[in-house]
Amino acid sequence: MPPLLLNIFMLKKKLIIKLVSDYIKENDSIFLVDLKLSTSNQIEVLIDSFDGISIKNCISLSRHIESSLDRDECDFSLQVASAGLSEPFKVFQQYKKSIGRDVSVFLKGGKELLGKMLDAKEGEGITLETITKKKQGKKKTQIIEQQSFSFEQIDKTKVVVSF
Repeated sequence: MPPLLLNIFMLKKKLIIKLVSDYIKENDSIFLVDLKLSTSNQIEVLIDSFDGISIKNCISLSRHIESSLDRDECDFSLQVASAGLSEPFKVFQQYKKSIGRDVSVFLKGGKELLGKMLDAKEGEGITLETITKKKQGKKKTQIIEQQSFSFEQIDKTKVVVSF
């Protein structure tokens, strides 16, 4: 990307981040999960909340962003959506929101752990409660362990959806 286009692209991204931040200040349970801005001016904003995201939240944020951008100056497409359950966590607040939920944690070495998120500490890591089933002869036992992992050890984490 040429330097001039890169500068314009970064300015637009900063403006959109500011608009989202201003909206979030007024709606304090909402947090930004991801923002994507393509060179063809496709804007994708993913948000979440400790209370859940409604379509009303998405419409309201979309209108807030659109009202501050000039389509005559630069045409764009805008999509505001809730962060998907099937997507890995991207921000710390998603870990905090998932305390008490079952999660799947993929460690950098390739190991996958299933367990209940017990705690998440910003800049440190998470604590999981895992259950391991062992068979000793004819008897089956369950071993319940609490395991802590730093964020440096974690490749990705997802909520386990069960019905």
